[in-house]
Amino acid sequence: MPRTALRICPLCEATCGLTLTIEGATVTGARGDRDDVFSRGFICPKGAAFGQIDADPDRLRTPLVRRDGRLQEATWEEAYDAIAAAVPGLVAEYGAQSVGVVLGNPNVHTMAGALYPPLLLKTLGTRNLFTASTLDQMPKHVSSGFLFGDPLAIPVPDLDRTDFLLLLGANPVESNGSLCTAPDFPGRLKALRARGGTLVVVDPRRTRTAALADRHLAPRPGSDALLLAALAYTLLAEKLAAPGTLEEHVEGLGELGAALGSFTPEAVAPACDLTADEIRSLARELAAAPTAAVYGRIGSCTVEHGTLASWLVDVLNVLTGNLDRPGGALFPLSATDRAPRPAGPGKGFTVGRWHSRVSGHAEAKSELPIAALAEEVETPGEGRIRTLIAIAANPVLSAPDGDRLDRALAGLDFMVSVDPYLNETSRHAHVVLPPPPPAQSAHFDFAFNAFAVRNQARYSPPAIPLEEGRMDECEIHARLILAVSGLHGTPPGAVDERIIADTLARAAADAHSPLHGTDPSEQAGRLTGRTGPERRLDMMLRLGPYELALDDLLEAPHGIDLGPLRPRLPEVLKTRSGRIELLPDPIAAELPRLRAALADRPAGLVLVGRRHLRSNNSWLHNVPALTGGSNRCTLQVHPQDAARLGLTDGGRARVAADGGSLEVPVEVTEAVRTGVVSLPHGWGHDRAGARLGVASATPGANVNQLLDGTRIDRLSGTAVLNAFPVELTPLP
Repeated sequence: MPRTALRICPLCEATCGLTLTIEGATVTGARGDRDDVFSRGFICPKGAAFGQIDADPDRLRTPLVRRDGRLQEATWEEAYDAIAAAVPGLVAEYGAQSVGVVLGNPNVHTMAGALYPPLLLKTLGTRNLFTASTLDQMPKHVSSGFLFGDPLAIPVPDLDRTDFLLLLGANPVESNGSLCTAPDFPGRLKALRARGGTLVVVDPRRTRTAALADRHLAPRPGSDALLLAALAYTLLAEKLAAPGTLEEHVEGLGELGAALGSFTPEAVAPACDLTADEIRSLARELAAAPTAAVYGRIGSCTVEHGTLASWLVDVLNVLTGNLDRPGGALFPLSATDRAPRPAGPGKGFTVGRWHSRVSGHAEAKSELPIAALAEEVETPGEGRIRTLIAIAANPVLSAPDGDRLDRALAGLDFMVSVDPYLNETSRHAHVVLPPPPPAQSAHFDFAFNAFAVRNQARYSPPAIPLEEGRMDECEIHARLILAVSGLHGTPPGAVDERIIADTLARAAADAHSPLHGTDPSEQAGRLTGRTGPERRLDMMLRLGPYELALDDLLEAPHGIDLGPLRPRLPEVLKTRSGRIELLPDPIAAELPRLRAALADRPAGLVLVGRRHLRSNNSWLHNVPALTGGSNRCTLQVHPQDAARLGLTDGGRARVAADGGSLEVPVEVTEAVRTGVVSLPHGWGHDRAGARLGVASATPGANVNQLLDGTRIDRLSGTAVLNAFPVELTPLP
């Protein structure tokens, strides 16, 4: 008889609750969990395809070990023996900095990815950490670090209570949201308008989100920071700024007007390809709204001035008095966050504590730009990366100049990949460790609950018992830590028990911890959970702000609603001043480069990416239910540009830029504005040695191959993946 089981969807940031139908050990259906406290039954095509994703025949079932130059199936013991025989010796010979670690986007969608990489990095002692953050959201971390002293203190729009929402470079109807965890984002936008609110979308494409808007502005790509600066200038010049109670928490407000003095609407309008009146009207509407929130995402982050744009988003929220205010932009409080501390100055935030070996790129949030990975592997000399550990990462497709990185990875002394697939990156590994399908894994959203538009906590035990021959993903990580540290053969549970003991000892000594003064051993004995990861989750809940425990979540399978977001200032501020530092020195030093951009007038076409509802970067193209339809790798071109260049709908074109050229099918559409073309991210599944049968049948073109990695946002090290110039040539 079929049975049902609940599962939080791990396929995007919306974290919707699913009800799975299971026959034997197979997921045969998935629908939205109507009783889920957060998603209330919402489901998207990715969640509906959960069964196909779970049962993908191309998923690796056993480890692979390279023998005689070829990856072959091996036992778990053989895989870890190979790692233990290679990595500690290479580290001893070449030093800790000869090891690189790459963390991919799916890493934050699993419990293992949240719980173990920090200890892996500490164990290895390397500073060569590269993650998907420098292809996505690092500008927001850096700007939040400068403003609030904590790169993880990211305010999110209070979607369910705001009266005015300004979205820049975001397409949540198709992406389901990003750094703003909100199941049924489309429904929330429709509800905003239904209650009389206003939605304004700024995007060079006529996206499905833009189609819902009261007003859609289509500026020149890459001009978001200029537009935002002009909005802030207008608020100050017209004395519309009204920080209200925020003013007591802000420093630098007086200096901001002079710093933005060059960014008048008249000066900015030509560079944005908007009118000065449009800019002024938007600023006045933002100021007049009873409550408002400004939200910018990947389109405003992965551009040359991404950190400045991210900073100005929150400058506008401060100037209008909407930061930390219901209906504005608030700081979520996750159930596994630390219990609140008394307000006061902190250590602050800085970048550039160390630099990359070859090009001298500054560290940000303990990470180096992933665009620099290839040169760190291929450039000879002391500190060259010889050993690489890649966890749920496919940078050959996701980072600039995948061809160069492809060649570099082939020259590594040793590579470990934790990945369910043999993909374009993991095919270079000496050992591949495959996690089990998601239905066989427990789930708690450590990362995304910190960006949720409503505070809640939900936990999913495994829906299906672990299949014989597979290893739980948390155990895979724990054994990897032991293998690289010289403790191969130690029971993997020792990793969790060490972390529990260390954490509880610190909590007992912390005057602000709910466990201050208690006996760590006694507290450890009180933890519940069948596994080490469950015990760690129980511990984090007990140390958190809501006095919860794992048993509470197990007794509430549809989740626990912890209420709407609430004001949290000044508690969240960790700057050295203990205040919001509105004009930090690194930002002020970068403004002259933004002023220089006022004169930029790209003569030709510029390229932007796009999202698909039935995709997530490079990792869902192997699922039949999610292929076809609008989920295609086409170059979108406006009809006027197509006619001028001799391009036809369904024809082919060569697109060329800094890093090379691609041949792509053309889609003529008014969804893009003139002067802009669009090609989606994450395609290019045509490399020999990968085992992705569905994806390789329609491989698409890797848009990032058009980039050579030299274009980055200087403050955050984030690769410029949008708004770069291209040339188009029609092909026969």
